[in-house]
Amino acid sequence: MCIDHSKMCSCGKNHASFNLRDEKLSLEVIIGLYCPACSREVAYDPGTMLSDNGWIIQFDMEVAQFLLQRVFPGPGVLPEAIFDEGYCTWRGVTPTDHIDSVRERQELAQLAKTDRKRYFEEIKSWAHTRMERLAREGWRKALEREPVGA
Repeated sequence: MCIDHSKMCSCGKNHASFNLRDEKLSLEVIIGLYCPACSREVAYDPGTMLSDNGWIIQFDMEVAQFLLQRVFPGPGVLPEAIFDEGYCTWRGVTPTDHIDSVRERQELAQLAKTDRKRYFEEIKSWAHTRMERLAREGWRKALEREPVGA
């Protein structure tokens, strides 16, 4: 079963959808969510926050440490590990990726009605081209990186 974990940002203008790997954490581990508009007003704390392309997620690190102590033994879990290892991360590459990617695929599907050959060429390159674009835009999950703690 897939559960939609969605949260509004601090200013109430935007929302983000999250995946919670193995349901080890709940959405309540997020004590602050700030979109690019409201994140400008926030004093960034790298010990409790993760920044991704203008969005800031603030985690309750005591709760995260308690719930993830078997996954991340030792002195403590970092916000980057929570996000990058998927324990509380975007549902997709961006906060609204699951909506945006469906819309993009639907736009491509329209092409299938008029030019099937071009549609097949476009759909083949769509995912790769899309990830390149998201990486250029600066989305953390689109950038190639080593796993946290590796």
